[in-house]
Amino acid sequence: MDLKESCGSQGSQESSSLRPTSWQAFAHTSTLHGLRFVFPYGQPSVRRLLWAVALLACLGLLALECAERLAYFLSYPHVTSVDAVVSSSLVFPAVTICNLNSYRFSRLTRNDLYHAGELMALLDVHLKIPQPHLAEPDVLASLQEKANFTKYKPTPFSMREFIERVGHDLKEMMLYCRYQGQECSHSDFKTVSPLICFFFFFFFFLY
Repeated sequence: MDLKESCGSQGSQESSSLRPTSWQAFAHTSTLHGLRFVFPYGQPSVRRLLWAVALLACLGLLALECAERLAYFLSYPHVTSVDAVVSSSLVFPAVTICNLNSYRFSRLTRNDLYHAGELMALLDVHLKIPQPHLAEPDVLASLQEKANFTKYKPTPFSMREFIERVGHDLKEMMLYCRYQGQECSHSDFKTVSPLICFFFFFFFFLY
């Protein structure tokens, strides 16, 4: 009876030692090349150690290459390609001329200052001259005269009429114009914004 029990216990120990561990089962079913040689069935060997070193080295190289490519991607590299083409003739571009002074001070009236003085930053909300010490003496004297609203009765105001009257006229601005050996004039320009910007295109000049 004792002999049977001892034989049974010895057989169960041998069968449990031959049963693969969970790591061995995973390694032998994994598609990662070399992993099944790192966790083989049986006792550890030199071959197992060499496979482990080789696998760790490959994983290290993979991590290093991924880090290098990620750093290159985050540097936002770009390539600019420029082709130089020689042309015998060039199309003249469109030209827009704008006067930075939107309105002519000499054309302003007292009624203009009353209605649009704050819009032009010449008067404040109380119809007073802001920072008069910054203006030139002759301009300040003219502005003080026009901004005297004592006993003044304003008249109706039209913004369109104001812009057409006070805005700049290209005929007065232009001193000389010449294109492709021919003289041009203010009539060859097209008004882009009301008497402020003027647009010149060679098509208008030819036709």
